Amino acid sequence: MADFDHIVVGSGINGLVCAALLAGKGKRVAVLERSDRAGGCMRTEEITAPGFHHDVMAATFVLFLTSPAHEALGADLARHGLEFCHTPNPTAVLRPDGSALVLTTDRAANVAAFNALSPGDGERHASDVGAVEADAPFLFALLGGKLWSWPVAKLLTQQAWKRGARGLAAWFGEALTPARAWLEASYASPDVQALWAPWVLHTGLTTEAAYGGQMGKVIAFALEAAGAPVIKGGSGQAAAAFVGLIEERGGVVRTGVDVARIVIDNDRATGVVTAEDETITAESVICSVAPGQLYDRFLGQHAGPRKESLRKFRHGRGNFQLHYALDGPIRWKQDGLDDVALIHLADGIDSVSKSSNEAERGMLPETPTICVGQPHRLDPTRCPDGKSILWLQIPDAPRILKGDAAGEISTRETWDEATREAFADRIEAILAQHIDGFAESVLARRAYSPADLEALNINLVGGDPYGGSCNLDQFFLWRPFSGSVNHGTGVKNLFHIGASTHPGPGLGGGSGYLVAKELGA
Repeated sequence: MADFDHIVVGSGINGLVCAALLAGKGKRVAVLERSDRAGGCMRTEEITAPGFHHDVMAATFVLFLTSPAHEALGADLARHGLEFCHTPNPTAVLRPDGSALVLTTDRAANVAAFNALSPGDGERHASDVGAVEADAPFLFALLGGKLWSWPVAKLLTQQAWKRGARGLAAWFGEALTPARAWLEASYASPDVQALWAPWVLHTGLTTEAAYGGQMGKVIAFALEAAGAPVIKGGSGQAAAAFVGLIEERGGVVRTGVDVARIVIDNDRATGVVTAEDETITAESVICSVAPGQLYDRFLGQHAGPRKESLRKFRHGRGNFQLHYALDGPIRWKQDGLDDVALIHLADGIDSVSKSSNEAERGMLPETPTICVGQPHRLDPTRCPDGKSILWLQIPDAPRILKGDAAGEISTRETWDEATREAFADRIEAILAQHIDGFAESVLARRAYSPADLEALNINLVGGDPYGGSCNLDQFFLWRPFSGSVNHGTGVKNLFHIGASTHPGPGLGGGSGYLVAKELGA
């Protein structure tokens, strides 16, 4: 008899969702995590000063809150300490000239605000998010369902009958519109365009990439409907809640266990061997890892044709994180930003396009697109009374350095401390322009380059948090490879989940949910 029914390798959101669901059905489940703690990118630490609790990587949980995984597990996770903290102002854009536009969770208020900037923009917004709302059963089945399946085939047939074959083709054609085309055709106000343009970077795309417009509309709908919640106590508390639930259901979570290879017997996965040469057997193995870890390291000669697919697989841009502990409140020069969850510092479509293009070419962006979170405004437990925290994410950092677009920072091919801190200085100079007395309020800062992030999590290859390029040839039916079928690997009883697989990156837990359901959860 095998040691376990299921081994889950990797304890990111997808691995934890999968394990919790399977354990809930009485399955004997073991989660094996290479790091010293469970959670993957859900990690909270005092990295700047005592009492300041920072989300080192993942921070915002709207995708999980609105997911089938949360619907199935939310009540039980709440018993183990999972609590969401909200604000009615999920996002805003702050432009270089100091102008700002805030999105609320009130559609009527958003329509009025957008119309005040340019008549008709409010109605266009209502139409865009309303279309996502109306198409939700179809759209979210495609975005989050098991694509190679009879239910999806039936759904497509129903849609063809409802819309007509040409109408369905037109729907898909419009869904492939890039974000630039969507924004320029829909909104006359530069502020409204600037509000949405940076969000496409959080899907692993750029403003010129196919289907970015559709993803932008989905994000607009989700933020307006559910906000941008954070976890009380930090994202690490979400991981702790999952661990508590899995263990309550009889599962095992082991950290500090580095899987070296998967045991294959008659083309079937039967367990794993760890770096310490421990063999653990199971009826199935589920790997929440990057493709290189699975097919190169774990499978090796058993990878078969996936080896050639892996050679062609592309990782996306890197991520850069910057964290501040501040002595006092954040004094934004622009009114209305105090309680906004996530603020983008960007000038519009062209600035976002420029920074992401520079990063994709291996250059440090001259003016990076900056996402600023102030989680203490939603969750006061994050820092001492009267103090503040800033969480900065730069979603367009180069994985491999070829130079500096501004010609000011000396670079090598790989990130080093000097380059990291010089780039952090550039980001800080942009941020400080919008906050009164910023320099004097800084108690401490901590920067993480793409290389630092990979050192924390081996699956963030080159600091890529999206599990690989999310361009169309590596997404939907073709994720991670053109020949992929759902979460199969070409080896029986071996499944691949995580950001590199459908439905892609984010904290929704979608791939873990789908595989758990396939295995009877």
